[in-house]
This record gives sequence, structure tokens and C-alpha cells, in this order.
Amino acid sequence: MMSPKECVLVTGASRGIGRAISERLIADGMHVINFDKTAPAEISSNESFYEVDVSDEQVLRAALANVTSQFSITRLVNNAGIVRPGTIEKTTIADFQAVMTVNVAAAIICVQALLPTMKAAHFGRIVNIASRAALGKEERIAYATSKAGLLGLTRTLALELAANGITVNAIGPGPIATELFQSANPPGAPATQRILDSVPLGRIGQPEEVAHMVASLLDQRAGFTTGQVVYVCGGMTVGLSQ
Repeated sequence: MMSPKECVLVTGASRGIGRAISERLIADGMHVINFDKTAPAEISSNESFYEVDVSDEQVLRAALANVTSQFSITRLVNNAGIVRPGTIEKTTIADFQAVMTVNVAAAIICVQALLPTMKAAHFGRIVNIASRAALGKEERIAYATSKAGLLGLTRTLALELAANGITVNAIGPGPIATELFQSANPPGAPATQRILDSVPLGRIGQPEEVAHMVASLLDQRAGFTTGQVVYVCGGMTVGLSQ
């Protein structure tokens, strides 16, 4: 079994927030295992890329069996996610199931696969990428429900795994300047301005700012923080029910 000093599995690490997380962890000296449907623009020498569709349980479990036989993985970032926008009238059960499969079920499968190594090491760090939308967002019935479910998973896992030295936390990004966000919210558009007006800091967040918080929670020194949700949202959630 190959054992880089620090080995972390990041799902959906080829673009957007996932790419920023991957690049930050590599810069911090970790070896990143990237599960994504498409390869990044450039694969780092400290990165192992696997073409994996996390919505396919058999494919995901096979990929996990493969990497756990090669690497000693004690850190996990469940970042892969999809959105199927829609109001309650327009959201189909197929939409809901597709979103839950990627955003929640895949996270559970990844945790199950890595737990034996974490328990054997009596050490583990799990970070789930949720969303500010977990607190409620119009036309995000399936997505908001899945991300709220991820928060429940985070807290429950934190209780179940604490005795094994494994911490489990979640990050809730607000509006972040990814390619996907910017394509849907072009600069100067009225809808984009409304988003900016809702952020106390008065700007959109950067993927690197989410990555910094993830890196902090993955650190070996972050051993007394578990079951928590950290919103990287420019203050949008202040005063909202949490």
C-alpha cells in the first residue's frame, strides 16, 4: 500500500470550489486523490485523478476499493454535488433522487469505505461541503433539502466517530465566484446586484476562501472541533436560524 505522508480524497476536485480545495491541500503538502467525472485542466504531480461518476454506486464502490488498496487515506472532503433548480411544483421525484444520490448518498458511501483505515489509525478528518442554501433558498427544493440532510449526517457522524479520534465538520459556502456561479450571475446584472446587496461584506467570496477553511478543519491540530457547520458566506447567515 502506498502511503504518502498525508493522503486526502476529494470528490469533485477538478473544477470550482473542489479545484481550489485540491490546490490548497497540495500546497500544504498533501497528496490528493481526485474523484471526478472529468479531469482537471492540469493534473498535479501530487494528485491521483480517477474518472468516477459518484452517482453510480457500483462505480464509486469499485473506485473506493481500488484506492484504499493503494493508499492509506485518513482525510475525506465530500465536495461533489449537483443542483436541479425548481419550485415545489416543478421538482420531480427523479430530480430529488438524483440530487440526494450525489449530494448525500455518495458522501455516506465514501465515509463507509474510508472508516476502516481511519479507525485503525485512531485518526480521521471528514469535511462535508454543504451550502448556505441548507437554511432555505427559493427554487432549490431538492438541493436545499439535500444540503440540510448533509448537515444532519455531519452531526450524527461526529457523535458516532468521536471515540475513534475522527472529527466530522461541514462548510456552508454562500455565493462563491466559480465559473458556474459567474455564468449564471454575470457582473452588472440586476440579479447579481441583489446577491451582492445581501452580503454584509459586499462582495462575492472566492473559492480559495472556502479552501482555507477546509484546510483548517483537515489539519491534525483541529482535533477538538467536530459536529460543527462553518458558513463561508460573507455574513449572509448572521441572524438566520442555524
